[in-house]
Amino acid sequence: MKRRLAALAAVGALVAGTSGCGLGAGYDLPFEVAPGSIEPVPELEGVKIRVGSKNFTEQILLSYIAEVALTAAGADVEDMTNIQGSPVVRQALEVGDIDLYWEYTGTAWIQFQQQTTPIPDEQDQYEAVKKADLEQFGIAWLDYSPVNDKYALATTREFADKHGLKTMSDMVALVRKQPRLGTYCMESEFISRQDGLVGAEQKYGFDVPNNRIKTFGIGAIYAALASGNVCNFGEVFTTDGRVLTLDLAVLEDDKKSFPQYNAAVTVRDEFLEAHPEIADVLEPVSAKLNNQLILELSVKIDGEGMDPAVVARDWLVEEGFVTVPKD
Repeated sequence: MKRRLAALAAVGALVAGTSGCGLGAGYDLPFEVAPGSIEPVPELEGVKIRVGSKNFTEQILLSYIAEVALTAAGADVEDMTNIQGSPVVRQALEVGDIDLYWEYTGTAWIQFQQQTTPIPDEQDQYEAVKKADLEQFGIAWLDYSPVNDKYALATTREFADKHGLKTMSDMVALVRKQPRLGTYCMESEFISRQDGLVGAEQKYGFDVPNNRIKTFGIGAIYAALASGNVCNFGEVFTTDGRVLTLDLAVLEDDKKSFPQYNAAVTVRDEFLEAHPEIADVLEPVSAKLNNQLILELSVKIDGEGMDPAVVARDWLVEEGFVTVPKD
């Protein structure tokens, strides 16, 4: 499984420089599944559906959830997970190299729609993105899920408890009183993005001096933050399993400076019109997801080393959506 994922990641990297994507052939699931509450759908029987994803844990997990569900419904699913980068997987969808993948409302709004001002309300943000994507790109959005993978600032549990920190406003008040405590670990991209530090500084009325910022890749930020020796605050993602495993305290974005990033399945509109049953299969599954669940399932993958396809299947079995075939 790991070799296959690495190979697809390499394909995704190569695709970035091409105009027509041209992803390689997909793979079948490494196991069989049988119907549960998701029953066979005659209209989907044998229909080839290529499911893609970006190249990080949550995306791969979500895509396997969709793959297992669609397989139980009778579709002929091809696993095209682990494509490198949002622009590449989006291009693959637009040109027809994949048929669907999970995207985030904030990503589409900022990156694909080229908007600079996020919409604070989840439903309003979703409706705006859905309308714009359909009109401009012919991309349809299924109902969005409660999974909201937002930017956030976090600190250690010990530091938060010591200083009574629960919100970003609490953080700003503390740093104004004790500027030396305002040390941050962040990605270079987050520092310069309107939907990152720039927007947060404007919304909360504070300024982070450059000499108070240490720049890392996102993976290194978690380790540096958890150590308690490098920085007091760091950029994190709200559904990253390392928030749980490292027992980090995520500060509430009480002024809603960071965009909403609700996850939803995106499909080319022409493909969805030809196979509307896809929505009937996936939307009930999507509605059952939430941030806490994604955190816990991600820990099984990143912390315990479980295969993401197996984690996805086991959750769907637990919820009764699918069953495991009897020998």
